[in-house]
Amino acid sequence: MNGFFDIPSDLDNTYFGLIGLHLREALLPVLAGLLAALPVAQLCVRFRWLYPPVLGVTTVFYAIPSLAVFVVLIDYTGQTELTVMIPLAIYSLVVLVPAIVDGVRSVPEETLAASTAMGFGPVRRYLQVQLPIAVPAILAGLRVAVSASISLVSVGALIGNQGALGNLLADAQKYGRPELAVNSVLTTAVLAILCDAVLVLLRNLLTPWMPRGRSGGRRPKKAAALPESQEAGAR
Repeated sequence: MNGFFDIPSDLDNTYFGLIGLHLREALLPVLAGLLAALPVAQLCVRFRWLYPPVLGVTTVFYAIPSLAVFVVLIDYTGQTELTVMIPLAIYSLVVLVPAIVDGVRSVPEETLAASTAMGFGPVRRYLQVQLPIAVPAILAGLRVAVSASISLVSVGALIGNQGALGNLLADAQKYGRPELAVNSVLTTAVLAILCDAVLVLLRNLLTPWMPRGRSGGRRPKKAAALPESQEAGAR
């Protein structure tokens, strides 16, 4: 562990400073992708013919390697955090649009009819009825987007030390210090696990109606196994 937290001076940062930088470069693009995905997903739900071409375009974007996007952007945004964050926002958008569309489409028709009968307009119905019911699907997409974004930030080390914790991988090779590579991999993994745990907790808080554990499914079985004599007496 000697030198495990000894960050090289050329990174101009501390260990916790790199963690903060890594989270900023990873989570801000996910937030931007979510804000962009919400209206796009609503358009896809409202106009069903729009979803297949949108899904096709987003799939093509997701297939483009991040390094290729860096090469295109670097002439416009330079060797900055923005060059790393723009592709991550696009990747998050690609993951979140299908998740939101599937979640909103899972809302029962009778629920939509009831909200319409109560005078809910399209925007209010989307924000107060469809999105809350779609929270589990949306957060499932967010978990994928956040984990992917945290891991992909490290690629930014290839464009001028913009990879946050990923910069430790480059310095590990540069200075012959393998402990820096171990530090980078372990810390990135821990960040991904912690962020995922926060999203799971958020899902539990936002969806108190969802069953927790297995206890909820056992009571009906006991009732079904009631002896016929007791059942007759109950009648």
